[in-house]
Amino acid sequence: MIDNAGCSNTTRITIDSARQPGILLEAVRVLTDMNVSIKKAYICSDGRWFMDVFHVTDQNGNKLTDDDDLNYIKLSLGTIHYGSSKGFRDLTALELTGTDRLGLLSEVFAVLSDLQCNVVESKVWTHNGRIASVIYVKDCDSGSPIEDPQQIDRIEGRLRNVLKGDNDIRSAKTSVSMGVTHTERRLHQMMFADRDYERKPIMRTSGDSPLVTVQNCLERGYSVMNIQCKDRMKLLFDVVCTLTDMQYVVFHATVNTAGDLAYMGVRLELVMADRRGLLADVMRTFRENGLNVTRAEISTIFREKGLNPTGDTAENVFYVTDASGNPADLNIIESVRQKVGMSSLIVKELPSIYHQATERDEPTFGSGGAVLLSLGSLVRRNLYNLGLIKSYS
Repeated sequence: MIDNAGCSNTTRITIDSARQPGILLEAVRVLTDMNVSIKKAYICSDGRWFMDVFHVTDQNGNKLTDDDDLNYIKLSLGTIHYGSSKGFRDLTALELTGTDRLGLLSEVFAVLSDLQCNVVESKVWTHNGRIASVIYVKDCDSGSPIEDPQQIDRIEGRLRNVLKGDNDIRSAKTSVSMGVTHTERRLHQMMFADRDYERKPIMRTSGDSPLVTVQNCLERGYSVMNIQCKDRMKLLFDVVCTLTDMQYVVFHATVNTAGDLAYMGVRLELVMADRRGLLADVMRTFRENGLNVTRAEISTIFREKGLNPTGDTAENVFYVTDASGNPADLNIIESVRQKVGMSSLIVKELPSIYHQATERDEPTFGSGGAVLLSLGSLVRRNLYNLGLIKSYS
């Protein structure tokens, strides 16, 4: 049931069904794939019955009002098929895991371009110095999946050599499949199998780290887990995936958010006409300017031939930091945008450190009366150049 009248600022979605393994994960996955933000949730799964209540908004914090979206959500939640998901048919799936390093993705996509592989979709995650990626490709010339065994061996071998680098001989892994899977669900499984959580973080993190506590309630036969952290898109999906991979079942849960968003780095969105080698060129520009890609979402919007003279469109999202994992210098971001295309590469999100700097550090005066420009003024100017604030005076 979908209700837009009961709450003033959210759309309420209620799911009642017989309890089955994995039903919570599938319900959250459907909402995640629709890019809705879950503001509150109440989950109850006792006995043989399952009931979930989700309070959701769109990415702008508004209720869901589009009839097509509402009907799709209702249909999808009402006909959940476990294990089925948005996948990519007629494409070859490449799965990569290894040690992350600056410029690695640039090398990966350069190899694929050299091997005449057209990257259609991809998602890339990094964590604790490890990288996992699922890349969907097709042959550049034929537009068909890559099925030739010798070509597949060449792709796997070249990518494995790139992932190994100088010091990752044992843990670098590549595989090729024609299967259809949910990409982000698969990335969770790959990271868990890689045991990235056991490795020591190499990137610097802010002081407000997540707080996780676990208490055992023996009288009820439950363990109670409390999580307190900054909110972000797909957070609940990530939590449920992690618990599922660890073979835990959620019986009761309450989720509440206070609107405090967390960003994984500077978010850059690239939208431009697709062409052969585009992704490799963009990633090389990032590498040459010392930008490290911590997360990426690659997609291609296809146009029917003869109907759209502009051809296919690349729509890519990159989260970037500097080489040490710190916030990227805004001047470097501007330089990269100029090289790639100011109208094509847009800054969509900035870590809170930039916004905090604009709220403090007003200009101060030295003993001689000269104005000393503060960090806040410099940041405001850069934010203005990026189009994220209206003025910096």
